[in-house]
Amino acid sequence: MEKIVFATNNNHKLEEVQSILGQQYKVLSLKEINCTQDIPETAETLEGNALIKARFVKEKYGFDCFADDTGLEVKTLNNAPGVYSARYAGDAKDSKANMRKVLKELEKKEDTSARFRTVIALVLDGKECLFEGIVAGKIIREEKGTEGFGYDPIFVPENCSETFAEMSADKKNKISHRARAVEKLKDFLNEKL
Repeated sequence: MEKIVFATNNNHKLEEVQSILGQQYKVLSLKEINCTQDIPETAETLEGNALIKARFVKEKYGFDCFADDTGLEVKTLNNAPGVYSARYAGDAKDSKANMRKVLKELEKKEDTSARFRTVIALVLDGKECLFEGIVAGKIIREEKGTEGFGYDPIFVPENCSETFAEMSADKKNKISHRARAVEKLKDFLNEKL
């Protein structure tokens, strides 16, 4: 079994990624490599933030690593919150407050089309690679569902009638932005290893 570090301590993300990568890989969290530092996400792009985190782990801990950054991009809000999705309503990273802010800003807008975009940066054998996953959809005007995290209760993917938060983890993992990026990562790792 190959071990690889995922620069996160978010258990939802760890479970999602481990289930996609399967039994061939053991995905280690930051906690499991004794990285307790809060890695700053200071870039202006998802790609930049993902690279910052993956490079940090490689430089400070010596592990090959991948990291992700995800943003909700709402068309009529000029693709906001985007790279600021986790901190949209403030540094507390409060999901409920973030959703309320998006819904407030959409109150007088007809177009609620949006997309989730995940970028994964991989630092492996001295090389850096990026993988992107996108899922288009729309924002609904009230929260529905209790599964998932972040903006999942207000996002309905294209060709679906339920929010990510109403879906089982298995169903979401088949169509989500992160799943699409992780599948590209998996294909790359399988070729490499």
